[in-house]
Amino acid sequence: MYQIEELFENNVRVNGNKIVSHNEEDIEASNQAQTEKIFSDKWTEVEQYSNVEKLYEFQFDWFLRLYGFDSEESLKNYLSNKKFIIDTGCGLGYKAAWFAKLAPQAIVIGIDISEALDLAAKNFSHLSNLYFLKGDIAKTGLKTRSIDFVVCDQVIMHTEIPEQTFAHLSDITSLGGEFACYVYSKKALPRELIDDYFRKATHDISNDEMWKFSEQLTELGKRLSELNIEFESPDIPLLGIKGGKYDIQRFIYWNFLKCFWRDDWGFDLCKSTNYDWYAPSNAKRFSKEEFLKMIMDNHMDVSFFHAEEACYSGRFLKK
Repeated sequence: MYQIEELFENNVRVNGNKIVSHNEEDIEASNQAQTEKIFSDKWTEVEQYSNVEKLYEFQFDWFLRLYGFDSEESLKNYLSNKKFIIDTGCGLGYKAAWFAKLAPQAIVIGIDISEALDLAAKNFSHLSNLYFLKGDIAKTGLKTRSIDFVVCDQVIMHTEIPEQTFAHLSDITSLGGEFACYVYSKKALPRELIDDYFRKATHDISNDEMWKFSEQLTELGKRLSELNIEFESPDIPLLGIKGGKYDIQRFIYWNFLKCFWRDDWGFDLCKSTNYDWYAPSNAKRFSKEEFLKMIMDNHMDVSFFHAEEACYSGRFLKK
C-alpha cells in the first residue's frame, strides 16, 4: 500500500482494492459529467448480459492487434518487467484484471469516471495486485513519470479535451515506459456531419430515449445485413467515400450512419455498441496526421502504430 500512496501527488488512502482520492469529486465540465452518467448506465446494463464474456474475448484479441502483440504470451512477456501499470477508462475492469493476471509482479490500477468502477472492484476483489480509482483520467493525481505502462484504450475521445488528456497521460509515463492509446478515426464527410449534428441535437435527451434509439439503429443494421447485398461503389473523394465493393450495411455504416451489427454478438451487445457511439457528447475523431502530431508534440517515439477504418492506435515510448 505504501507503494501505491507514493505514486500520487496528494494523499490517498486504500480501502480494500479501492483507492480513495480527492480526484473522485473533481468532475467539472458539463459534457464530462454527462459522460460519467452515460457510461455508468452503459456498463451497468452490459454487465448483466448473459453473453458479456463474448465481448471480453473480442476485446482481448483486438487489444493484441491494436498494440502490436502476436499473442497473449507476447503481451505477458512485454509486461514481465513492468512495476506499475494503469488502465485509464477501465469500465468494468476486465482488461485491468487481465493485465493483473498476466503481470502478477506489477501493481495494476484501473481508473474510470463511471459507477462501473464499483462493479469492477467487486468482481475482481480476488486479485491482490489490482486496485481501482474513481476519477477523471485527464487529472489522475499520479506523479510525473511514475507509470511504466499507461493504457488508454478506446477512451481518450470521450474526455473533455483529448489533447490535454493525452499530454497528462504522456506526462505520467515513466522514462523508457510506454503509453498505449487509441483514437477514433475520421470517417466519410456525411458520417462526420451526421454524427456531430446528432450529438449536439440530442445532448439532453434521456437515457431511456437513447437506448430506444440504439435499439432502432441495431434493428436497422440487422435488417440491412440480412439483405446480403453487395455492390461496387464509385470513389467520391470530395465526400471522403472510398470506392470498392461493399456490403450494403457496411457502406451505410462507414459513410452515413453507425448502425452496428454483428451476427455472432447478438442484439444486446450490438445495441450497447450503438449506444456507446451516439450517447456521449464527447467523441472526437482524428485524422492520422492529427494523431501523429499529438504524439510528437508530447515528445514520444512511435514503437508501434496501427491503422484501420475505425481507429488509429499504438504504443508510444517516453523519451
